[in-house]
Amino acid sequence: MHPESPHIIHEFDEAISYLRREVISMAGQTRLNLERAIHALLERDLDRCKIVIADDSDVDELQRSIDSTGMDILVRFHPVASDLRLVISSMKVAANLERISDHAVNIAKRAKKMLKRSELSEVKLIEPVYGIADKILRDAVAAYTDRNSSLGASLVERDKELDRLHKNVISTLSAQLEEGGERAEDLLHLIFVARSLERVGDLSVNIGEDAVFLGSAQDIRHDRRLAAEIEVDDGDDD
Repeated sequence: MHPESPHIIHEFDEAISYLRREVISMAGQTRLNLERAIHALLERDLDRCKIVIADDSDVDELQRSIDSTGMDILVRFHPVASDLRLVISSMKVAANLERISDHAVNIAKRAKKMLKRSELSEVKLIEPVYGIADKILRDAVAAYTDRNSSLGASLVERDKELDRLHKNVISTLSAQLEEGGERAEDLLHLIFVARSLERVGDLSVNIGEDAVFLGSAQDIRHDRRLAAEIEVDDGDDD
């Protein structure tokens, strides 16, 4: 990137800094929405359900702002190398965060429906699934923020642990669902909650892959061997 004047350089730096701040802000709001949704489910908290559903519009607005800022930077400044990767990665990260927030809303809506009936003991099966999904999401955001390619690449393997736990929980809930009974509807809600958390893991892996592209200019989406190499040798290439 070689702007023509100090004034343009300043404008460009301000725009890039603003873009990063917006993505980090969106990530924080998304994690908060997911945390509130799970606590609403575990603690049978109707108010939290309503807050998550209402606050999703804030995440949507942040995505619109990030997309608008990113397009403006591309059109006005024609960035190259690492600056171009930052703009592209930021817009892709925002899209994945928006989808994660949508899953938080889905969980809150299902929790809200479950509150109409008595507590279901199987709800506790969801907590460890959320614990792993949240850690993967947290590290995905950290990989983007710090341009940490090795951390971003490591999420591919860690997501397998979430997949295994998700499969076990689904198996347990499905077996109980087949027995029938009056709690069948709530068991089905929990199955979809577990599936939402599994998707949070997948979307977080996407963010990690974007962080690898940002930090090392490598696309590991379809190359597990390359992901493993990046975990060992975390280089940076402008």
